[in-house]
Amino acid sequence: MKDRILALAAVFALGACGTTAQETPQAAAPAKLTVWIMDGSVTQDLLKKFETGYEAAHQGIDLDIQIQAWDGIGERVTAALASTDAPDVIEVGNTQVAQYSASGGVTDLTAKIADLKGEDWLPGLAQPGNIDGKQYGIPWYAANRVVVYNKDLFAAAGVKEAPKTRDEWLDLTAKLNKNGNQGIYLTGQTWYALAGFVWDEGGDLAVQEAGKWKGALDTPQALAGMDYYKRLQALGKGPKDADEANPPQHEVFAQGKVAQIIAVPGIAARVLEVDAGLKDKLGFFPIPGKTADKPGAVFTGGSDLIIPAASQRQGEAYELVKALAGEQFQTELAKAMSFVPNRTSLAGVLSGDEGTAAMAKGAANGRATPNTPNWAAVEATSVVKQYMTAVLTGADPAAEAKKVSETITTTLNSGS
Repeated sequence: MKDRILALAAVFALGACGTTAQETPQAAAPAKLTVWIMDGSVTQDLLKKFETGYEAAHQGIDLDIQIQAWDGIGERVTAALASTDAPDVIEVGNTQVAQYSASGGVTDLTAKIADLKGEDWLPGLAQPGNIDGKQYGIPWYAANRVVVYNKDLFAAAGVKEAPKTRDEWLDLTAKLNKNGNQGIYLTGQTWYALAGFVWDEGGDLAVQEAGKWKGALDTPQALAGMDYYKRLQALGKGPKDADEANPPQHEVFAQGKVAQIIAVPGIAARVLEVDAGLKDKLGFFPIPGKTADKPGAVFTGGSDLIIPAASQRQGEAYELVKALAGEQFQTELAKAMSFVPNRTSLAGVLSGDEGTAAMAKGAANGRATPNTPNWAAVEATSVVKQYMTAVLTGADPAAEAKKVSETITTTLNSGS
């Protein structure tokens, strides 16, 4: 009897073990999503908050957020896109999307535009991510230039409000350019500002015709933009043969004798590093447009999010991009980093800060450089800067514009 009882007990024990194994299977390992975020784009506190909240709301997802340095990022992203073990989501500079998508290693997200509220995206941020009608880069955040001014010098000159048009801006700047003060410190090679004036006139840096690129700085519209730049630049002592980094314009402005500069609002922090006494004396307004109803066109810099085609978790990666590009995180990112959100409808979240509010208004008329991988080569050769210096130092504008346009045409079509 004792042997029979022990045998039955063994059977029941084995049965119980089998039942437990069936009813409580081993939990699957979390799906790890690797994300590359650029250094300086998000505070560590905000990233940690997002990571914790996202993983709590998406059980089974483990975010591996890796901070990347800008230095050498092009080579690292290119290598990652060509690998079989790419990150799942990568932050890239908005003007880099064309270069990366040309490799064929970036997922086409055109079908997701409506789901991501793409009709509300900032045009200047969305355009660089759209290559040949396909959306590879999802706008993440933007930053653009505004006019930073010295409130004391404005008051001393009797200027009580910011200009609403470019003509008003010229008149105001001439009034400020007296008594040993510079109306504006604008160097001869601040080519992003020139681009805005060219766009305002209806021109462009280059255009695409019959599948080929053509330099366009020799058009009447572009020449009108250059003429405006020349008139504005003359109302100060900015060097005609240098850009805003030589010498650093924030250092010049901090001396207290310059009424205005063109820069991103964040330059205020650099100014205060030189002279903390200017803390309450800095003002900001959008670059004026040709008419009062629209701010001047500005180059929209910033970042996009891409999903490498080699990612093994395309669906999960897209949901992460959707969250990062969504209203809640965009609002938090703008407030933490003083960036312009990716949507025009979110511009109001920056209303409490004068500099970022001015930037947001200008971003509504944001534009992008020619959407081709070869534009980087144009910038690298500094041909636009050289053209500007030539015109500002007395060369014939039409002749110089023709030369630089021909050079741009050759560069943009190399390898095609």
